[in-house]
This record gives sequence, C-alpha cells and structure tokens, in this order.
Amino acid sequence: MNDELFEKGLQIRKEVLGEAYVEKSLAAADDFNMPLQRLVTEYCWGACWGRDGLPKKIRSLLNIAMISSLNRNHELKMHVKGAIRNGCTKEEIREVLLQVAIYCGVPAAVDSFRVAKEALAELESEKS
Repeated sequence: MNDELFEKGLQIRKEVLGEAYVEKSLAAADDFNMPLQRLVTEYCWGACWGRDGLPKKIRSLLNIAMISSLNRNHELKMHVKGAIRNGCTKEEIREVLLQVAIYCGVPAAVDSFRVAKEALAELESEKS
C-alpha cells in the first residue's frame, strides 16, 4: 500500500463525506475488512478523487449519476451529502437524477430521488 496516497485519500474522503462518518467507518473496521478500507481510501479517494482533472463538484455529480444507475442507495445517500459539501446545489442534484430517469430508467430515479430527499433532510436537521 502507498501511505502517501492513503493520507491524501483520507483527507479528501473526510472533506467530502465528513470526518465523523469516515472515522466511524475506520473505527468499525476489523482484520477482515480493514484492507478494503485502506484500498478504498487509497485508490478511490487518493488516486482518483485526488487527481486535478475535475473539480470535486463535478466528481460528486458524476458519482450521483453512476451510483443511482447501480441502485446503491446507501452509497448514494452518502454521496448526495458529499455533493452538497462540494458545492453542488439541490437543483443540480435534481437535474442529474432526472437524467438518470431518462438514461437508466424511472425505477432507478424514483429510488434515487427518495434517497436524495432523505439525505438532504438529514443535512438540514444537522444544521439545527
């Protein structure tokens, strides 16, 4: 494993998903799944998200579209919150989910709108 990429990925992961969420994930890891946590942090967050080619906002919108099309609702909720942290608006997220309806199917979009609405409501309640 590359410790430099891991540290870079850890910083980005915390910025996007929130420090508490990431720390909870790492604290819950054990001998079985810690290698996956390291891989995700180093490879996804360090090597990919850490590239200069796209701003985080665009990466977030792309992730929302791809994760919605794969019907990965737990991951979608986390990435909707991350998208807001990265400067995306509710309107931009809505437009991405409308694109999902056309290109990936209405059932995927229906689920994704429901999950996104829950995520946005959770963010609002965290502000209170």
